[in-house]
Amino acid sequence: MLISVYRYLRLPYRHHRLLAHLSGMHTAGEGAPPPDGVTSKHAAKKEAKRLEKEAKLAAKQLKQAAPASDKKAKADKEKAQRAGEPAFENTTPKGEKKDMSQPMAASYNPHAVEAAWYDWWEAQGFFKPRTQSDGSAKPEGRFVIPAPPPNVTGSLHIGHALTVAIQDCLVRWNRMLGKTTLFVPGFDHAGISTQSVVERRLYKLEGKTRHDLGREAFLTKVLDWKNDYQARITNQLRRLGGSYDWNRVAFTMDPSLSKAVIETFCRLHEGGILYRANRLVNWCVILNTTLSNLEVEQKQLEGRTLLNVPGYDPKEKFEFGVITSFAYPIHDSDEKIVIATTRPETMLGDSAIAVHPDDPRYKHLHGKFAKHPFVDRLLPIVTDAIAVDMAFGTGAVKITPAHDPNDYEVGVRHKLEFINILNDDGTLNANAGKKFQGMKRFHARREVVKALGEAGLYVETKDNPMQIPICSKSGDVIEPILKPQWWVNCKPLAEEAIKRTRNGELMISPKQSEADWYRWLENIQDWCISRQLWWGHRCPAYFVRVEGVDADVNDGKNWVVGRTLEEATERAKMLANGANFTLEQDEDVLDTWFSSGLWPFSIMGWPEQTHDLSHYYPTNMLETGWDILFFWVARMVLLGIYLTGKVPFSEVLCHAMVRDAHGRKMSKTLGNVVDPLDVIHGLPLENLHQKLYEGNLDEKEIAKAIAGQKKDFPRGIPECGTDGLRFALCAYSGGGRDINLDILRVEGYRKFCNKIFNATKFAMLKLDSTFVPNALPDPTGNESLVERWILHKLNIASTNVNSHLEQRNFMAATTAVHNFWLYELCDVFIEAMKPMTDPTVALETRTSAQQTLYTCLDYGLRLLHPFMPFVTEELWQRLPRRINDDPSIMVSRYPMQNSRFVFDDAERQFELVLAVVRTGRSLAASYNLQSDIQLFIHASDIAETKLLESQAPTMGSLIKGCTKVAVIGDLSQLPPGCGSTALSPTVAVYLAVQGFIDLEAEVAKLEKKIHAVNLNLDKLLKATSQPDYRDSVPATVQQANEDKQKVLEAEISALQQSKSMFLKLQ
Repeated sequence: MLISVYRYLRLPYRHHRLLAHLSGMHTAGEGAPPPDGVTSKHAAKKEAKRLEKEAKLAAKQLKQAAPASDKKAKADKEKAQRAGEPAFENTTPKGEKKDMSQPMAASYNPHAVEAAWYDWWEAQGFFKPRTQSDGSAKPEGRFVIPAPPPNVTGSLHIGHALTVAIQDCLVRWNRMLGKTTLFVPGFDHAGISTQSVVERRLYKLEGKTRHDLGREAFLTKVLDWKNDYQARITNQLRRLGGSYDWNRVAFTMDPSLSKAVIETFCRLHEGGILYRANRLVNWCVILNTTLSNLEVEQKQLEGRTLLNVPGYDPKEKFEFGVITSFAYPIHDSDEKIVIATTRPETMLGDSAIAVHPDDPRYKHLHGKFAKHPFVDRLLPIVTDAIAVDMAFGTGAVKITPAHDPNDYEVGVRHKLEFINILNDDGTLNANAGKKFQGMKRFHARREVVKALGEAGLYVETKDNPMQIPICSKSGDVIEPILKPQWWVNCKPLAEEAIKRTRNGELMISPKQSEADWYRWLENIQDWCISRQLWWGHRCPAYFVRVEGVDADVNDGKNWVVGRTLEEATERAKMLANGANFTLEQDEDVLDTWFSSGLWPFSIMGWPEQTHDLSHYYPTNMLETGWDILFFWVARMVLLGIYLTGKVPFSEVLCHAMVRDAHGRKMSKTLGNVVDPLDVIHGLPLENLHQKLYEGNLDEKEIAKAIAGQKKDFPRGIPECGTDGLRFALCAYSGGGRDINLDILRVEGYRKFCNKIFNATKFAMLKLDSTFVPNALPDPTGNESLVERWILHKLNIASTNVNSHLEQRNFMAATTAVHNFWLYELCDVFIEAMKPMTDPTVALETRTSAQQTLYTCLDYGLRLLHPFMPFVTEELWQRLPRRINDDPSIMVSRYPMQNSRFVFDDAERQFELVLAVVRTGRSLAASYNLQSDIQLFIHASDIAETKLLESQAPTMGSLIKGCTKVAVIGDLSQLPPGCGSTALSPTVAVYLAVQGFIDLEAEVAKLEKKIHAVNLNLDKLLKATSQPDYRDSVPATVQQANEDKQKVLEAEISALQQSKSMFLKLQ
């Protein structure tokens, strides 16, 4: 019976904690077993909800009955404790170990706890890879992560903190598993973004543009900005606890990495993968540069929409989401042909009109011309079955090859004229005609429509659902224009990447990201890598101007590339064939993603064959946000395979995008961008406001951001500490694509740190000065039941945390270690062992409890360390040391599954003890008893009776306010006036309540309960008495129903017993 009874008792212990937090008890529980049995997961969940509901009700009643001043008194006490301590000042010399001989502080202070450790770790060389004597990886294996290099555009935000938390958690975990680990830090020059932010800053502060300064002087400004923000970011990464090998720090424009960029450009050109062509590009007028397709966002419009456009008066809005129809006159005819466009200004660049060859409406116009109304140009009417849908609109399409991707293809097919009407600054050029030359593009849009009306050619304008291309950097409306640029043919590279991924050389998670990966690679387009910037890697390409030859600068045949000027000169000599020539280096720089696409191997010294390249490449993992899977990850794979023959990493892990608590994307203008250091240190609201003035926001944007901050952080940001922040970010990471970050939840994990700190501080009191930990943590065989139970739970936690980290399920991993510390170690074992460490207890018992407590603290802190590096090091260093212990927790061994800690019988036995405790607490709460709680446990099974008798002191210590726990074999031993709850068919719990209750009201309550349980029993008996029950119902269900019936009958018996008592007292 001792074993079978536990089917009723296996509710997770955490479900019974709510009452404790609400009612002021040290731990919590909600009483009786389910009247319908707990023999399935469904039933267990249902019962847990019922118990939690009862607990909330009881807690509410307790709260109403308790003095209103209790909560304030507790808060005042904590405040007084903190106020009594002097402000912390870090006196540890940089790089030296913190002095742990001083007494522990009265309360947890993250600023004090986190001080000094990082510098000591670095000085001790713990961040460097630990190898064998020959430099090779240790037998346990190696784990290498190339940290995604943050842009030097600005400080890190909370999304970067998520990246650090996840990556460093994995690095620290693998280091503690004994592997050779390498975590390489670095920084990205971020061409467009950094140049843009410096330009805006320059104009805001000095009223100057980069052209006012000149290239060299402007680049000096950018370099100053880079140095400033690289230092700021470095400080942020250190405060976040990232265990990077700072001896290997890299920057994408370092000499060695720049050499890799030049080598790649030349190899791709020599291999025929990189070429020059005059093709349509995405042009951003504001940034004055080309963008890749990935840097263009599509804004969906459902119809007519008025929008502001960057570069225009903010009060001025322009019409989008409409389609305008107008007519072209047919040359030498009175006829007109009607076409429609969403961009009327582009008609100034039209070079043809296309119709379907089979459209009978226009067959008579084949080969004829339309006359342009504003420029001296005849437009041939061409037939094209690909570009024209007869059923759409009028069946006639204007063709603007130089300003539309689809029209570009038509222009190529029909050898049309490519007429560019736009200057780089967004004004119209001479090709647009004198009337419109010099106008800004969207002013020209209005004027073209107006002129069409005056010419009698305007037909109509109507709503048109559509997408408009927007620059992800500036918010400008993108213009397709013709530009001679350098392009990478990605098709052959993508085919190899797909093959390698399908072969299992690369694993991508979560699965949704893997599906996106294949879809994008299968539809990949050529990559334009030229950027019209000053900040970046200048293209190592040279136009060869041969004397006496009028060469086309747009033609790639007149260009050479070279790793050095000398190599380019030698190649130019061959091209010039003996004639005199000059070399003109391309003014453009390369796309930022071109250099960062080399990151995993360029940081290892490639193209040189270095020690790092041979020992640490390919890397093990690339962890990043899913939003740059194609910007960056795909390009690393494409280039890595082509240049090194190897996939640069074996695993890609995509984390979620961090949004604010309302699910909104982080935006400076919303005021919801959070600096992780502000979460770590805390920041008053007024300081949050002040930081807005340090950026490039205008006054209107600042006002909007301030309003957002007041709403989201009315009291500012509380001090949460690094450990609380890291743990929270990992706890949020469960595989979804978005995280709605609530700072209050982060603050909750700071309180968890406080719980760990106080629990360890208390436990240290139990490890007196004479205590010496055993050389090994193995059980001695003298452990009590609760000791074996906690070791078993420690083993389960260790197994689960390792398993979840293997699966990259950080939410589950943090839950496992959080539950062990809070609900098993703190709430149960530390409380239960108090009687065992009393000086009056036998030395053997006391010593065993101390050894078990030490092992749990030691291993519990190790389990937590990857998530919370600082508080775990601080507390671990205060513990006594075993013989041959490691110098730091970060290089100690991580707890693994240990067969010597498996005590299945102890777990089952102690679960009965905890079930009694939970029932006793719940019963006391239901009667509003908080002191002088006297429990009587009736057990009809001999084994259960002996077990519960032996654990009576433990049960008493786990129930706050309990003065007596007695196990009785006969109900006649009960004192008069007891409330009761049946725990199982063989165990019932009674509570002495005489003198605390209204007897008449209690009898009425019991009668209602008895009636309700009887109804459940009748319903069950009716179901089990059906004629076909034995034949049609599965045996497992029949067994569950039998158990359920026994519980209901026991519940009725216990309730009847209490009713009888109360009636006698009446």
